[in-house]
Formats: sequence, C-alpha cells, structure tokens
Amino acid sequence: MTEQRGAEQQGGFPRRDAEGRVRTLGDLLGVCLAGLVIGVLALVLFEWAFASFGAGDFGHTNGWLAVILPAWLFWDDFRAWDFGAARVVAAFVALAVAVLVGLVVAGLAAGFPALLSGALGALAFTVAYALVWFRGVRWLARRTG
Repeated sequence: MTEQRGAEQQGGFPRRDAEGRVRTLGDLLGVCLAGLVIGVLALVLFEWAFASFGAGDFGHTNGWLAVILPAWLFWDDFRAWDFGAARVVAAFVALAVAVLVGLVVAGLAAGFPALLSGALGALAFTVAYALVWFRGVRWLARRTG
C-alpha cells in the first residue's frame, strides 16, 4: 500500500498518477466544472463593472470565454500522456465532438444574452470534452500499447 502511495503524486486536486495524469473522471469533471464556474463568475464581474461605468450593456460578452480554465486543465492532462497517436487522436476526436455539442447547445440558447448562451455552450463543451478525452485516451492507449 505504501509503494502505491509513493508512485502517486501526493496532495492536490485533481488527484494524479505518477505520470501526472488525472486519475478519475470525477476529478477531471469536478475541476473542470469548478474552473468553468470561476470563469463565468469572472465574466459576470467584468460585465457588471463595465456596465456600471457605462461602457456597454450587461450580458454582451461572449460566454465562451469561461472555457479558458477547463481548457488549461485539458492541455495539462494532454501533456502528461506519453507522445503518441493515442493522445493526439483522442484530443482531436474530443475537440470535434465538444465543439459540435457546444455549438448546438449555444445555438439552442441563441435567444438568451451572449453571456448566458455562450456559458451554456462552454458548459456543454467542457462536459463533452472531458467524457470523450478521459475514456478515449485510455482506451486508445491500451490498444496501441
């Protein structure tokens, strides 16, 4: 048991294995969704500040900007995997699926302000990417060795 703990990185969230990869889908989704909430709150704060100074109307900033922190975690996890086809293919497939899902959701919410429709699109993007990336890279890595 102590050897297993020694092989894993100690402390921090999300929990990571010895190579620095996120260990569980729950950890990946949890941190990504927390980052998305922080991004949305930052956008709302900036929108409120600019609207209070008369620099524009509230809600016109693109909510897709909230995906910056989750994308940073995705990039970090991508770098933790060994160079090879598994991580590249999984990343491209996850990106294609996530963009498609995010655009569909944002399109369905097009009647709302840009901040809200973009935030909903970013939420859909984040969940779709995390699900496809986490399962896909592990499945492909097992298949390609």
